[in-house]
Amino acid sequence: MNLVLLNSTFSIVKLPPRAEVPSWADQGEFFSVSRTHEELSIVCSSSVIPDNTGGEIEQDWKCIKVEGVLDFGLTGILASLANPLAEQEISIFAISTFNTDYLLIKQHSIDKAKAALEKAGHPFI
Repeated sequence: MNLVLLNSTFSIVKLPPRAEVPSWADQGEFFSVSRTHEELSIVCSSSVIPDNTGGEIEQDWKCIKVEGVLDFGLTGILASLANPLAEQEISIFAISTFNTDYLLIKQHSIDKAKAALEKAGHPFI
């Protein structure tokens, strides 16, 4: 699998479960919005988040995208990425879409993560 490191720095925002999705949430090169009965979670470019969000914010994440469209019949995609990172004690925040997978990794660990993934046979393009 080829990987791409997205340019932006991202944040993960937690809002109350019944909060409306803020207008800033869908800005930038990548964003994800998930709602459960416990929370509204938003992953977006850190640069679009206003000072007063009314929620918790986890900052300084970089995003690695699996390039291309993944077939739903494929198995072990996330494991093949997560396992080499776990061996290096690098935590991840994973997001899957219809087409592909994304891994958010703390900015301070991104170089170590890239090296571990490349060693495991996943080149960056």
